[in-house]
Amino acid sequence: MTTRAIQAAGATIEKDAKRAAYDALIFAAHAVGHGNSRSDASASDNETLVLEGVRRQYQRQSEVLRDIFGNPFRPVTFDSAWRTADALGLARGIYDDRAFDRLPILADALEDSGCDSADILDHCRTPGSHARGCWVVDLILGLS
Repeated sequence: MTTRAIQAAGATIEKDAKRAAYDALIFAAHAVGHGNSRSDASASDNETLVLEGVRRQYQRQSEVLRDIFGNPFRPVTFDSAWRTADALGLARGIYDDRAFDRLPILADALEDSGCDSADILDHCRTPGSHARGCWVVDLILGLS
């Protein structure tokens, strides 16, 4: 009897948690003006908002993974000659300060040192969010 009660309580909590997450997403969509309030929106509209939120979350996660791991199907070789004092100093500052807005400057320093890897230079110059663990910064610092 106790086991069944615990299982039932767990199922209720899980269902309530999912419902709370769903309601929070709908409320957030309404708060930023991307949807209607729960009372005047159809279930179909709410489902569309939820799916859009999930899609955006997956997109963001894939961007972070690409920033950290690069393209696993096109490994990049880093020439140690590109690891100049300027490149090391910039990479260390970017890593320590999480100052990823300096990546284009790092690309210039790498280019000045002879780096001709389009993958490395393009990654540094591509706008968007970067994260600590960025594969280019880690390559320069010898962390990967």
